Amino acid sequence: MKRVESRIGVLGGKPVIKGTRIPVYLILELLGAGLSIEDILKEYPELTKEDILDAIKFASKLARVEIIDAVSP
Repeated sequence: MKRVESRIGVLGGKPVIKGTRIPVYLILELLGAGLSIEDILKEYPELTKEDILDAIKFASKLARVEIIDAVSP
């Protein structure tokens, strides 16, 4: 995931696409709302398809992390 970075001075350290202030969570929210990669690229022309795919990979890695205090439903 070469395209995702976190820096304290950028959006409070939240993961963003490198060289932008576009947070990973925004990309995921847009995808979750039904926008296609092409739609996002039109809305945010500074992004590339690879940026979006790296954001998805980053989120996937986070979802794999074991949560010790998980509560069963």
